[in-house]
Amino acid sequence: MAPEGSGGGGGRCSKSETDTGFLGFRPTSVDPALRRRRRGPRNKKRGWRRLAQEPLGLEVDQFLEDVRLQERTSGGLVSEAPDEKLFFVDTGSKRKELDKKRTRSQKRSLLLKKPLRVDLILENTSKVPAPKDVLAHQIPNARKLKRKEQLWEKLAKQGELPRDVRRAQARLLNPPKTKAKPGPQDTVERPFYDLWAKDNPLEQPLAGQDTFFLEQTKKKGVKRPPHLHIKPSQVPAVEVTPAGASYNPSFEDHQTLLLAAHEVELQRQKEAEKLERQLALPASEQPATQESAFQEMCQGLLEESDGEEEPGEGPDTVPEAGGKQTEGAETSPTPVRLAAMEKKTEQQRRREKAAQKMRVQQAQERAARLRHQELFRLRGIKAQVARRLAELARRREQRRVQRLAEADRPRRLGRLKYQAPDVDVQLSSELADSLRTLKPEGNILRDRFKSFQKRNMIEPRERAKFKRKYKVKLVEKRAFREIQL
Repeated sequence: MAPEGSGGGGGRCSKSETDTGFLGFRPTSVDPALRRRRRGPRNKKRGWRRLAQEPLGLEVDQFLEDVRLQERTSGGLVSEAPDEKLFFVDTGSKRKELDKKRTRSQKRSLLLKKPLRVDLILENTSKVPAPKDVLAHQIPNARKLKRKEQLWEKLAKQGELPRDVRRAQARLLNPPKTKAKPGPQDTVERPFYDLWAKDNPLEQPLAGQDTFFLEQTKKKGVKRPPHLHIKPSQVPAVEVTPAGASYNPSFEDHQTLLLAAHEVELQRQKEAEKLERQLALPASEQPATQESAFQEMCQGLLEESDGEEEPGEGPDTVPEAGGKQTEGAETSPTPVRLAAMEKKTEQQRRREKAAQKMRVQQAQERAARLRHQELFRLRGIKAQVARRLAELARRREQRRVQRLAEADRPRRLGRLKYQAPDVDVQLSSELADSLRTLKPEGNILRDRFKSFQKRNMIEPRERAKFKRKYKVKLVEKRAFREIQL
């Protein structure tokens, strides 16, 4: 069956094989040249691809690729290049003779001048010039400038020149006088002066002018208040760490630093214990249980039936008796008030006036007598004044000493107190044998931040706590809802 099929296929395809030389591997294979061509649109992208795969399109592509290769390597087509560029005359081995005459140092200098292989790979070997950047050669307002140039050419024919040209010609006719540069001798002979003094030569041109005018015209700076020149703290900007913090400290220095760190930890422990004692429940009280808490919450909600009275029995009779008593009390003081409000006689008025005058006179005599007696107490008054002045001086000195003592302490600038940083210390077992195995301690950025707080330059701060403003909503995706485990 196979030979017959192959022979039959060869008989049917004999005409195509003799015409085009096509040899098929299958009995049913047909020469593509005999197939009917598909006429499709040539102005579409589909048509471009089909045409590019045809023999004519392949030949065009190969030709264009060959042209591009010649432009990259030789800078143009080889067929158009002149003979001098393609051929050269061999006049002998002059290069070999030059290589023999060169010394080792000359060869080394040539090797150093030769570029590296890496640079040669990265170099642009194409001889096609780069495309011209049109935007780089564009000039803004080119038409306006061109019209202006034409206008000035027209005016130049009439004898009128632009202003900048006229200025340049004026400078050429009257050149500016060159100022003599101060030499080294003038600099040495110039007297020294205090830049911040009131009588310095820089402020002499401003002498005698209005201060307000100088401040508004920025020719004189605003006077700084004196407190700006005072440092907020006398603590040095960079404090030297104790000797025990060295990478190779002595035994005494290291023990001293360990003792200081131990005292800090003891103080923290005492403060924590004190806080626990203050917050602890007193021994006389018992902790609240669930039952006692329930009873406390129910107090006043349950009404007791014992001792309840019906309305209208006792309370109604009491106000009546009380009302009668109050009426009697109100009527009884009426004659007394009327007797007290009787009109005074003329004799009574004269006696009260005389008594008032006598009291005023006695008070004046007593004050004069006391002033007279003060003359004999001058020594005691002086001693009292001296004691008062001494007390004020003592308090003033005490306040000054307190201010000096608090000058090095951090002040309370905000709602938080200054917390001293931890002491950077290593235990005896953690000390390194060499700098290579040394473990760094502390943080430079945190140390500078704490130094600013200690020198009262910024207030103590704490890290802001993240608080979400909205509630997180968890949504299960639709793709995962269908999965049931």
